[in-house]
Amino acid sequence: MTHYIDGFVLPIPKDRLSDYQNLVETVAEIWKEHGALDYREYVGDDLSLEGVRSFAETASANPDEAIIFGWVTFESKEARNLANEKVATDPRMASIIESSNTGFDAKRMAYGGFKPLV
Repeated sequence: MTHYIDGFVLPIPKDRLSDYQNLVETVAEIWKEHGALDYREYVGDDLSLEGVRSFAETASANPDEAIIFGWVTFESKEARNLANEKVATDPRMASIIESSNTGFDAKRMAYGGFKPLV
């Protein structure tokens, strides 16, 4: 079975990481209600390897920021497109984002949709 994923990397202030975790626990359930098969976010733990560009560099992160790496799995690109439409118009999402104090800045997030390679 081949799936389609949306992947993303973003910085979050370390002192707001707990608030961000609470936010994404709720957001993950909304994504799943609208068709996501899985929703995962991880916080960076080991971000340096000599000779390669790190996620922290890619995200232009400050020392006081944690790096989040995540992905959402869908049955297909079409299912992803439909879920994106539903999530974008779900009033809970706007309310959650507006009421949060996580330091999330969409302009600093790297994002892309990915089809299977192997």
